[in-house]
Amino acid sequence: MAVVNIEAQKKPSINIGSQCLGNVMRVNVGPLGGNLLEVAVVINNSAILLTPSLASQCGFSMKMDQLGNAVIYASLQNCFAQNVVSVKRAAPDDYGLPEHPILGANSKFGDPRRAAEKQSIDAGFRITTLVFYTPGEKLMNVVEAQRNGYGITNTATRLVLRSPKASPETYIQNVAEVPMTVLRTSVIFEKKWLATQIDAAIACPTLEGSVSFTQNTITWFLPRHIDPLIYSGQFKLLEVHMGVDGQRLEPAEIAARRYSLTVNDVYIIVEIPIGAVGGYFKSHVQDGQYLTSYTIEPMLELLWTEDSINEDTRYKVLLPITTPLMSRPPQVHDNTVKEERIFKVLLGPLGSDVALMNITFPNEVLTVGDCTARGYNVLEHMSPNSSSKVFTLEVPFTDGAVLQMKGTGVTVYSLQLTFGLLVLPEFAPFSHSAYLEAKLVDIVPPSVSGGCDYENFYALVKYGTGGFNFKIMLGKRLLTPGLAQQYGFMENGTHLSFTVPFSAPDIVYEAVESSSIRSRLDMVLINPETNINVKEFSVACNFFSTLTECFPNGTMTALAVKLESVPSLNPSQLTLKDPTCGPTYSDDRYAYFVFTGNSCGTKRKFLPNMMLYENEISLPDELEMQKESTTNEPEYELKVSCYYDINKTHAVAFHTRPRRSEPYAENARGELQVAIRLATDNSYSMFHSVEDYPIARYLQQPLYFEVELMKSANPQLSLELENCWATLEDDRTSQPRWNLIINGCANPVDPNQVIFHPVWADARVQYPPHFKRFEVLTFAFAEDQDNLSSQLFVHCDVAICDARNPLGGACNRQCSNQENRIKGQRRAVLDGHSFKHVTLGPILISQ
Repeated sequence: MAVVNIEAQKKPSINIGSQCLGNVMRVNVGPLGGNLLEVAVVINNSAILLTPSLASQCGFSMKMDQLGNAVIYASLQNCFAQNVVSVKRAAPDDYGLPEHPILGANSKFGDPRRAAEKQSIDAGFRITTLVFYTPGEKLMNVVEAQRNGYGITNTATRLVLRSPKASPETYIQNVAEVPMTVLRTSVIFEKKWLATQIDAAIACPTLEGSVSFTQNTITWFLPRHIDPLIYSGQFKLLEVHMGVDGQRLEPAEIAARRYSLTVNDVYIIVEIPIGAVGGYFKSHVQDGQYLTSYTIEPMLELLWTEDSINEDTRYKVLLPITTPLMSRPPQVHDNTVKEERIFKVLLGPLGSDVALMNITFPNEVLTVGDCTARGYNVLEHMSPNSSSKVFTLEVPFTDGAVLQMKGTGVTVYSLQLTFGLLVLPEFAPFSHSAYLEAKLVDIVPPSVSGGCDYENFYALVKYGTGGFNFKIMLGKRLLTPGLAQQYGFMENGTHLSFTVPFSAPDIVYEAVESSSIRSRLDMVLINPETNINVKEFSVACNFFSTLTECFPNGTMTALAVKLESVPSLNPSQLTLKDPTCGPTYSDDRYAYFVFTGNSCGTKRKFLPNMMLYENEISLPDELEMQKESTTNEPEYELKVSCYYDINKTHAVAFHTRPRRSEPYAENARGELQVAIRLATDNSYSMFHSVEDYPIARYLQQPLYFEVELMKSANPQLSLELENCWATLEDDRTSQPRWNLIINGCANPVDPNQVIFHPVWADARVQYPPHFKRFEVLTFAFAEDQDNLSSQLFVHCDVAICDARNPLGGACNRQCSNQENRIKGQRRAVLDGHSFKHVTLGPILISQ
């Protein structure tokens, strides 16, 4: 068995592998990068270089593929079958091995067609003479034959004769009109006075005459009856097999590759599609033009018998076939989708041995790496069988290499480029140019303009090329047909317009200034199919607004608006400095306050010739702290100021007229009195007297309060608690303060600290509606121990309600917490009515 040793004189990129194919060993080496191989035989650690002549004599050959990979074929019966073959990279001008195939005859002794057909050759016989038939006889001794490039050897049962492909002793013979190269010889063995003769012959088809080409198919004709190899008329073909590169293929694989194998009475016909699996394309450049050839090496293996000699003959032929050069210029496919605004071009198909080096644009030449860095998408795509490739390139319309030309409503984008290509391994350059063009109808988006006057926003939308094909969002609401009608929507086919009042709910309030409110209208046009914003527009204006009014009688009014910066604000929760003074009117955007200069915590300052009354609108401390713990919104605070001219005199005119009747007296009510007292326990049967104060309590002890409408025998009246709170001083407006009851209900921040108790009629209580009782847990004052001193004062605002003439909402609303209110308790809402105030204390709280 032959041993092949591949020595290490190669670049790391060169791969070497070997494979046995029948009686031939195949060695793959490559890629060579333009270099030839040097093949040597190692005998006793000495290398013998295989020259072309020695290779042909000893059974070696080589071929190259399109990528510079070498394939070495070595017969398993080569001259050095028991030695080592060394393969290394050589310089381009060194000798290589002969091209595959080598003509050879391999004859087994004992064939009756030959002289020594009855027995094997005795060891004493030696080869003395070779007779070549050209077709005339030509004699050579062994030395002469070897000098002429022949290789001859034998064993006891086998004769091996090798000949160069272009040996002068070969001749062309037409077999069934197919030219075949024929070598016929007789080898004479001699031993003393004895001699024997063995005949050997080989016939190989020539490429010209046995192969035909069409645009898409290669057809190979091999005679069914190869006359030079057949000695009798009783010929019978037993087997026909097809393969590629020396490897036999199964019928299913032949069909999968779309090969065709046909046997008729005259020929064995092989048809191979150009470009089929098993072959490869090779690229060529001639006069700057790109050409290709397709190469494949089909194999036919025949087995026949001749009944007259009772011997089987196996015939195998490998025929490398290369098509003539074909003009297959690469095609440019413009795959641009202009709506994507990217040029997409495909170049190909090209051979797998073609590399893209650069791309030339009108003003610059970019390598593939430069293109990638520029943002182009350059890719190489190999076919599934690696026989061809294509290149793709993507260039955005916005790139500087793309030219733009404006027309009437149309923009023309064009790209001129040239692909710089190289065929490997010859490094043969060529190029291919392409011109791409895309026309885009200019898409004009809708435009929006707007403005405002002293009380309205005005919006005008001009349609784009798509017409009225969008939805309109005003603030956070969709402009529905009903809302459009409310805003005076008008449309004429090219424009639409509408008017939005300054006070509309779709308006955003940005800031409050001295006498105006800065407001903004936000509008978005939306594509109804994709829900993508087509256009966004905002217009902001300052609208004059009377935020504060100061009346001569000391009444002050203030308007507080909800700003964009405090989206969670509930205007109804705003109060003046006195938390008991809430808005007279409120909704989700406004709060309106009415108060006087001596109420609701209003402060007064004397200035030269002026008097200043100040107050502020904000959230109560408890609600503000609660808001700060849940949001990052800023604190809401609005200053309210009124200036009065001290020296200003108002003249009041009046006219008298005679009385129509004499005055008379009517029944009238006197001032009602309200008292607050502290009970000793929850039975409310015993109370502390004035002399008991200050009264001492521990934090664990509850306080039981009772508020009574005094000296009234009117059963239609009821006393309603509005607000109750505790302070450290007798001044009801002092700070800090602890809110106990707000708007008739327990403080919502901690409603469990106040418990209301019902009032029933008894010996002391004649009219239960005249009384209110509640319990306060002294723990309510423990959270602020830093401010807690030795005494507390409790204050309450109460409302007196008449069932026949109730004070609107002040006497008719219920608490939301049904479990923590007085039975029948009505929730008093701050609505501008006067209230009674009572104070109790001091109460000493000890820890």
